[in-house]
Amino acid sequence: QLHLVESGGGTVQVGGSLRLSCAASGTIFSRNLMGWYRQTPGQARELVAHITDSGNTKYADSVKGRFTISRDDAKSTVTLQMNSLKPEDTAVYYCYANEPMGPRIGNLEYWGQGTQVTVSS
Repeated sequence: QLHLVESGGGTVQVGGSLRLSCAASGTIFSRNLMGWYRQTPGQARELVAHITDSGNTKYADSVKGRFTISRDDAKSTVTLQMNSLKPEDTAVYYCYANEPMGPRIGNLEYWGQGTQVTVSS
């Protein structure tokens, strides 16, 4: 069973930086698509960024140029470096894993428990 544990959330002032990390266990990490989503009260969870097993990345338009996602397959971790933070980045951030299990089972999705990021003005 894949398990995800996030760390690195907190409160930061506008323009500051935070680094979120997500450690995975119980999986062949290098095969997974990994990502970060965020959610605010009353809103749907939205993609922030993801990184494929081959290192291709995708970002939400709102974070392009400010956030960077990276992965370390040797350590089974995915990191989100967040710079130039804005109040609208305030949300609970969730680590996401998409694990390929072959054609019979398909892909399985997993979520971390979430970590709060608050950007104060």
